[in-house]
Amino acid sequence: MAEPRLILTQDDIDEGCAHLAAVCPVWARVLPELGPLPLRRQPDGFGAMAQAIVGQQVSVAAAAAIWGRLQAAGLDRQATLRDAEDETLRAAGLSRAKARYLRGIAAAGLDWEGLRDLPDDRAIADLVALPGIGVWTAEIYLKFALGRADVFAAGDMALQEAARGLYGLADRPRAAALRMMAEPWRPWRAVAARGLWAYYRWAKGREGTL
Repeated sequence: MAEPRLILTQDDIDEGCAHLAAVCPVWARVLPELGPLPLRRQPDGFGAMAQAIVGQQVSVAAAAAIWGRLQAAGLDRQATLRDAEDETLRAAGLSRAKARYLRGIAAAGLDWEGLRDLPDDRAIADLVALPGIGVWTAEIYLKFALGRADVFAAGDMALQEAARGLYGLADRPRAAALRMMAEPWRPWRAVAARGLWAYYRWAKGREGTL
């Protein structure tokens, strides 16, 4: 079984951008206007997943504020969050559902280090089995915490809207259609996602959900 291709340094981002520009004239035209795409890596483990849960369906600014309050209260670690009272988590800005998800994930005992050795589909399946983690959240974790180069998150609405604008489509492509569009971008679809998020910010003048 081949090891997954990883994004470890800015050189990997540059290699992915070169691939996108080579396979698609639209990317070749737009990438220079977007400037350097961010590496956007973070340490893997419970903390990265907790941040992803916090960021579900809220703005970048709101997620950062909530996570900052959790950190200030010492609730960014697995052991402390597992035993936290619902009222304490709600006071930090978490919804009741997110508080329940985070405590369940903290108590699940997942082998976070073991995920590093799994292929993308297996790692996503193990994560989706945990409370509150859907495919989008699992893919975000693989993309930024594990550095997987070909994970895309086609269900992300900001990526869909960016693809609509970038390619001049009449309607925003749904997840299945966006996955088909992204096939030529393999094995660097995680770089394409970074490019689409950058395009979204540039075109809309605001952040998406990540």
